[in-house]
Amino acid sequence: MDYVASISDVTEGLISPYQGELVNLVVQDEENRELTKRAHKLSSLQLSPRSMCDLELLSVGAFSPLDRFMGRADYTRVLEEMRLANGALFPIPITLPVPDLDGMPREEIALRSPKNELLAIMTVEEVFECDVSEEARLVLGTTDVRHPLIAEMALWGKQCISGSLKVLNLPTHYDFTELRKKPAEVRFTIQALGHGNVVAFQTRNPIHRAHEELTKRAVAQVGGALLIHPVVGMTKPGDVDHYTRVRAYKALVERYYDKKKTILSLLPLAMRMAGPREAVWHAIIRRNYGANHFIVGRDHAGPGVDSAGRPFYGPYDAQNLLRKVAPEIGVKMIPFQEIVYLPDEARFEEQTRVPAGTRVATLSGTQVRDEYLCKGATLPGWFTRPETAAILSKISLPAHQQGFCLWFTGLSGAGKSTIAEIVAILLMEHGRQVTVLDGDVVRTHLSKGLGFSKEDRDTNILRIGFVASEIVRHHGVVICAAVSPYRAARNECRSMVGKDHFIEVFVDTPLQVCEDRDIKGMYAKARRGEIRGFTGIDDPYEEPLNPEIQLNTTGCSPEYNSRQIINYLIDRRFLLDYPDENAVTLQPAEIHSLVA
Repeated sequence: MDYVASISDVTEGLISPYQGELVNLVVQDEENRELTKRAHKLSSLQLSPRSMCDLELLSVGAFSPLDRFMGRADYTRVLEEMRLANGALFPIPITLPVPDLDGMPREEIALRSPKNELLAIMTVEEVFECDVSEEARLVLGTTDVRHPLIAEMALWGKQCISGSLKVLNLPTHYDFTELRKKPAEVRFTIQALGHGNVVAFQTRNPIHRAHEELTKRAVAQVGGALLIHPVVGMTKPGDVDHYTRVRAYKALVERYYDKKKTILSLLPLAMRMAGPREAVWHAIIRRNYGANHFIVGRDHAGPGVDSAGRPFYGPYDAQNLLRKVAPEIGVKMIPFQEIVYLPDEARFEEQTRVPAGTRVATLSGTQVRDEYLCKGATLPGWFTRPETAAILSKISLPAHQQGFCLWFTGLSGAGKSTIAEIVAILLMEHGRQVTVLDGDVVRTHLSKGLGFSKEDRDTNILRIGFVASEIVRHHGVVICAAVSPYRAARNECRSMVGKDHFIEVFVDTPLQVCEDRDIKGMYAKARRGEIRGFTGIDDPYEEPLNPEIQLNTTGCSPEYNSRQIINYLIDRRFLLDYPDENAVTLQPAEIHSLVA
């Protein structure tokens, strides 16, 4: 690891917070009590989970030098130049979007959690328009709706507010409270251990033996301490839940790390999955926690692949950007070297130092999932510690016992409901219990009262997506059959469910065929102008760009298409390749439909 040669030991103490001062917005004692009384008389704004995470980290100084949600000047320059208005490098906009300012006072407002818990008072000093499409293009480098944040951003408000903050209560957490350390607390702990050089390790995944080896080598090289700093706020949809991960982290730190050199602390960060810019942001945050070195891996904070199946960012884009700006932010980048296991020597080594022809052992994430966890097999000891393997095994059902969502989309009359009904029967033949969320039925019950504006249509689809995500989270199978005309809403549902368990089925029936079928007479009414905003006539249908399954209904029967879907599920291992011998085939009337 040649980077060590250019690093000087810090013996005087920890690196200072970014831009020199650790912000603290939390109001104490009598002022807190007085402001709390006043807050109950103010208009309130309920924050989203993302804004809750941002407010918490603003409050305790993790985003220093920021002392508020960004105003227009900071926001604009961060988008265009990765700098605050005063010139300080800062790569990610931290804003507070609001859905509708009508009737909201432009002075003081109370900020509350989704559960209506009082958090802070903001003195509104700025209201400005934000262009989420431009923000996505500049910060994320894409407007592709397969990016998990893009789908969410489409639902944000078009205005942002900014102003001074008086934080009365931090968001309440009941889990792992002893590990939820503020920047000042982490800095105090590190100083008590007597180390100036600190390596921070960002993770949103379980730590396996190769990660453990890398972190230990980095600490040995810099002669300092290690801050294991996992994200427990909002990560990538489909990640292992933080409860499971933190149990594994605790076991590792307790048994395999040097307690005199290791700090485990949780970071309630809402990730943006912004790749290169996010790597720089993470480094700045870790400086505020006392770290002057930061480990960055390949495709750091990458969201996966786009609609064409290509990675959103290059494998070394994040490392290259952070290396370029590291001198300015004062945090040295440690590149994550790929480490492999040498079974004949029972040790780990950096891949670049392994002689040609040497036998090595590696496991990819896909192999871990498909060849071990999904089959209930024990992960090998060279790959992960037994404590981690045992914890992961408790949440890792075989694929054929996991939940998944079949999301049928297509024009009205395309044949979605017919195929969905047959698929439900075939799934139950294979021993899976099925919930069907049909668009028409859901509108009658779950979404009663909604109209057909774009906003109401998105609301309807997101309600279906939320219910579907809860069913999948509890290992159930759900079939959703709704026109769902807009890509952004469909992809937000994909994010809610988790991309590995969301299967988009595009029922690709031409408009003319749908009109010819027109059992309900809706197309005819739309053509006569009796119905406005009808999908396919005077309102667009945005076809999926890269659906998992695309069906042709003009030359194939509904049963044929249904069996194609079953074959796909068998290939994905969501179904066994033979029906369960104890399964009972139900009739269509017995299929359970959840509408509330």
